[in-house]
Amino acid sequence: MFDYTILDKAIEKFGNEEKSLIAILQEAQEHYRYLPKEIFPYLAGKLGVSEARIYGVATFYENFSLERKGEYIIKVCDGTACHVRHSIPILEALRKELGLSEEKKTTDDLMFTVETVACLGACSSAPAITLNNEIYPTMTPEKAVELVRSIKESIKK
Repeated sequence: MFDYTILDKAIEKFGNEEKSLIAILQEAQEHYRYLPKEIFPYLAGKLGVSEARIYGVATFYENFSLERKGEYIIKVCDGTACHVRHSIPILEALRKELGLSEEKKTTDDLMFTVETVACLGACSSAPAITLNNEIYPTMTPEKAVELVRSIKESIKK
């Protein structure tokens, strides 16, 4: 049985109307780190909207994900400033270190997810990445791999 407590709290906080859908989905994604499809029928009943409407909103906005993500989410900026300062080699180094690819974005142990984003808003410190929304400026492939290795090491302890 799926635990809907977080959804009930979000509905209580934002209201049980369609206009609250995005805020409720944001709360759900923050909690689950993605939007499990199991929540769609539940929300549809609570908000009086169709599952198709919820799915449409969840797939329209790039910030929502229907796929499970890792505990550590790394976003590699590939905006113009970062791209010209070689963000792609950073992405490639992270994928190689974690055994990921363009298609496979999350490690099997659900520890790491690596994604690209159009812009992080850190152009003056390009190339930049974020790790769980914390910006790491003037990144290099070596520094990115070292960051991942230090996290792996701290997990082992």
